[in-house]
Amino acid sequence: MRWTLPNILTLLRLIAAPMVPVMFLYFTRPYADWVALMLFVFAAATDWIDGYLARAWKQETKLGAMLDPIADKSMVIIALLVICGYSTWTPWLVLPATIILFREVFVSGLREFLGDTAGTLAVTPMAKWKTTVQMIAIAVLFSQGVFEHYLVMSSWGMDTAMVEAMLSGTAEDTQGLRWKYQGMVWAGNLGVVLLWFAALLTLITGWDYLRKSMPYLREEH
Repeated sequence: MRWTLPNILTLLRLIAAPMVPVMFLYFTRPYADWVALMLFVFAAATDWIDGYLARAWKQETKLGAMLDPIADKSMVIIALLVICGYSTWTPWLVLPATIILFREVFVSGLREFLGDTAGTLAVTPMAKWKTTVQMIAIAVLFSQGVFEHYLVMSSWGMDTAMVEAMLSGTAEDTQGLRWKYQGMVWAGNLGVVLLWFAALLTLITGWDYLRKSMPYLREEH
């Protein structure tokens, strides 16, 4: 195994994946949301950087080829579980997450079954775009948690009427509730839209992989 800089960056991305739920288990919010957001920004950046460096420095290795998809899938799957676990389980969030998780398990099973012929399921450009959109969607959804908890902290001790008055503009917004509320709403809506777009790309790439694997799944007569 060659421990090149691109491989080390990929390994760090893999280690970052289980750190996301650890933050929510042992740290208070919104600090856990901040750390999760920073971990995802780091993961999204290194996902591009390690691949670019490996190609530019001609350091593409079997270890990197093995670790890279595992790191990507670990970050996405674990983060989606955390987001769904801390959400209100709205179908608009759970359904695209379910599609994404199902596809990852399905394609991994196909690759395992195909064994030596799994090269027919090489990562396509659209699959890379799918991963990128997933990363951005999850980062935006984590940012929603940051806005939400700063909104709660800023309105602590206020009654409902006072909060509504500040949000509607009929009372002076001394705590910045309006921009925190707008940030929470926009991040939530944008995150869900991006997650559905990622789920659509997930279905398209999943079908493409299934189509390519069909010749190897037919029974011999």
